Amino acid sequence: MSRVGRYANPATTLDLAPDELPRGTTVEVVTLPTPDRAATSGTLYQPAAPPRSLVALMHPRVDFTRHYLIPPLLRAGHAVWAQRSRTVNNDLTTVHEQLLIDVATAHAELARRGFERIHLLGNSGGASLYCFYLQQAALAPERRLTQAPSGLPVDLTLEMPMPAGLVLLAPHPGQGELLLHCIDPAVADEDDPASSVPELDLFDPANGFRPAPESSSYEASFLRRYRAAQAERVLRIDARMRDVLAQQAIWRRRGREGDAQARRRALAGTFVAVHRTDADPRTIDLGLDPSDRDYGSIFGRRPDVTNFGAVGFARLTTPHAWLSTWSGVSSRAALRLTAPDIAVPALLVSYTADNSVFPGDVAAIEAALGSEDLTRVDVVGDHYGFAPGGEQRSPEAADAIAAWLAART
Repeated sequence: MSRVGRYANPATTLDLAPDELPRGTTVEVVTLPTPDRAATSGTLYQPAAPPRSLVALMHPRVDFTRHYLIPPLLRAGHAVWAQRSRTVNNDLTTVHEQLLIDVATAHAELARRGFERIHLLGNSGGASLYCFYLQQAALAPERRLTQAPSGLPVDLTLEMPMPAGLVLLAPHPGQGELLLHCIDPAVADEDDPASSVPELDLFDPANGFRPAPESSSYEASFLRRYRAAQAERVLRIDARMRDVLAQQAIWRRRGREGDAQARRRALAGTFVAVHRTDADPRTIDLGLDPSDRDYGSIFGRRPDVTNFGAVGFARLTTPHAWLSTWSGVSSRAALRLTAPDIAVPALLVSYTADNSVFPGDVAAIEAALGSEDLTRVDVVGDHYGFAPGGEQRSPEAADAIAAWLAART
């Protein structure tokens, strides 16, 4: 293979082309302070004619302000709000409960500006963020969450406007759910990235591994042990994070009692490396949850290599972020928890060659969504809409979304 990475330039996989904005589009960059003394920002794109509605895009940590769907949505007559979270491009401190404040702050501002019909478009990790928002927005303010899983206080009693509808595009079942399926359970020592438990080694030929491009083949008994061990590893990391938080609480208490050294120690950041998070068996055994995808993960064509490198989900994190965002056990931003509470009309768009979201994931999301008005569309393409093996993005997803919006506006 010519390269291990899946894309020639991963930084541009989401980007619109510089000449794609329709003539007459106005572009405004907006920065908004939040009630909890943070800030969120975004880019407001408006078509030349009065918009039919507004479509909002956001991801917990990825910058969506140049998302490839912005031009086709504008051509279809919709304004687009592309929002950056307070932790954009750096998920070390991404706490989903705080990001709900970012969403609410922006949508209150959009309502103030006169946008009456807003549709949320949750792409990839944006799906679990927006579904979490919808779940909490539907509750009376006094019934909403008051803290993150780590115990970090959060105030969600602010105005949380309810949108007109929801589009889910290549939706992850949740950042923690995603990691639960791709974390490597063969790590024997969390402080040693090369440590291994041989009987859990996904990349050992004795367990069924075959190098690319030949598909690996794993026995059901191995997969049962592997999946159970993944959950056990997440639980161990959860416990480690809670131990860190408990120690910090002790230092804070001592600091309040006048111990200057303890106070400084309580304020010092604790960063935790999570080794080897590109090890989902479905990425290399194409017989598991079969689809149009090719061999490899969203990060690389050789997970047996990329799993040991610096890329991957949650590779460096903090206790608050891990428990809120990346723990498949503790995070509340999981569609299995939030989707049943969603009542607004919804469109679910799945890419059939996705190397990150698999048919079983999509089926589970579809079954969980509480929306009575629910449409599903399957489109050929990988996680970013590129045709299998190519660098050309298909327009089918954009067309399906535009048609669904037209029927509702």
